[in-house]
Amino acid sequence: LALVAAARDGFLFLLAWEAMGLAPFFLVSFHDDKREVREAAWTYLVASHLGVLCLVALFAWWSGAAGSSHFDALADLAPRLTRTWPLFLLALAGFGAKAGLAPLHVWLPEAHPAAPSHVSAFMSGALITAGMYGVARTLVLLGPGPAWWGGLLLGLGLLSALLGLAQGLAQGQMKRLLAYSSVENAGIVFLGLGAAHLAARGGLAGAALLAAAGALLHVLNHALFKGLLFLGAGAVLHGAGTVEISSLGGLLRDRKSTRLNSSHRT
Repeated sequence: LALVAAARDGFLFLLAWEAMGLAPFFLVSFHDDKREVREAAWTYLVASHLGVLCLVALFAWWSGAAGSSHFDALADLAPRLTRTWPLFLLALAGFGAKAGLAPLHVWLPEAHPAAPSHVSAFMSGALITAGMYGVARTLVLLGPGPAWWGGLLLGLGLLSALLGLAQGLAQGQMKRLLAYSSVENAGIVFLGLGAAHLAARGGLAGAALLAAAGALLHVLNHALFKGLLFLGAGAVLHGAGTVEISSLGGLLRDRKSTRLNSSHRT
């Protein structure tokens, strides 16, 4: 994961990305022998590798035209390309799948409830963030693009935010609710990236700076707090034996009853 953020070469980036993407599959699938856990792990792996195929096509196409896979060479070539929109769409699909952007979010509500809570904290706090980083980094490397890029980012961000919110409210399982919350928060970040792109295209440098800063601040906010929320869900599971919200009423009363019984035995 650290190498993904540090890489300045497309080939090295893909190797690091693949290693980062494979780790959660093993962390989830080896946790339990239950069928639904294995199915959730395979759902994640398939979704992840569909995204990887898009990224392989992205860097193969871009590096082949530039004659090098170094990010500096890719950035130098971008202004001279007659068509950059295929690169943008490949990056959006490849990184958006990892970021949990709707409608590419299918693996989140399956993998998070099946994963151990500390793995869910990693996947939501760090893995999803890597997808957001990938989209932002690609926009920087490609340079100014047409206005519809920003419109598409805004539209997908709004869809993801509303879909994550609506589906999250309907969940009765705490970790599944938090998974849909990650979909919502990914949408908020992409709303900021889309607004920043449109503002930059319109010559509104101040508005673009504020929108980009808001998106990056929310990336940090989500990484910290969603990780803590999943760890909190793990603590609830450890203490109560369930994360079904309908079964978690009366915990204070049960705790007092347990203390009273313990004092009687003493």
